[in-house]
Amino acid sequence: MNVLLDTNVALDVILQRELFYQNVSKIVDGSQHGVYTAFVSASAVTDIYYIACKELRDKRLVMARIKLLLKTVDVAAVTGVEIRRAINLDWNDFEDCVQFTAGERLAVRYIITRDPGGFAGSGIPALNPDQFLAMITVD
Repeated sequence: MNVLLDTNVALDVILQRELFYQNVSKIVDGSQHGVYTAFVSASAVTDIYYIACKELRDKRLVMARIKLLLKTVDVAAVTGVEIRRAINLDWNDFEDCVQFTAGERLAVRYIITRDPGGFAGSGIPALNPDQFLAMITVD
């Protein structure tokens, strides 16, 4: 099963956000152990880098954490096809459109996000990390 981690969830890992890190790290561990395959979109990686550098003010630390995450989580391509489809979706949040189209191309089963409402019309169930973990047993 393929799942897509939304930018905000990947940032929880990279920034080790206290309120969210524990559950999100369990999701990453599940991917590492082959329970499912987790992806982040290629466009999210650049956003993650930019946001994390602004917050942590340490480019080397941010890059080290991204490298560590990408040992466990695969990268979903974002091509002109995904961008054009996202533009045509005309949702309120263009970034959510791009995430959806990247996930759609991979036939992801779920989008894991802290903002499930942003994907309400997507056709791919969007779950918050707690909801996803309630469905999956991660050792």
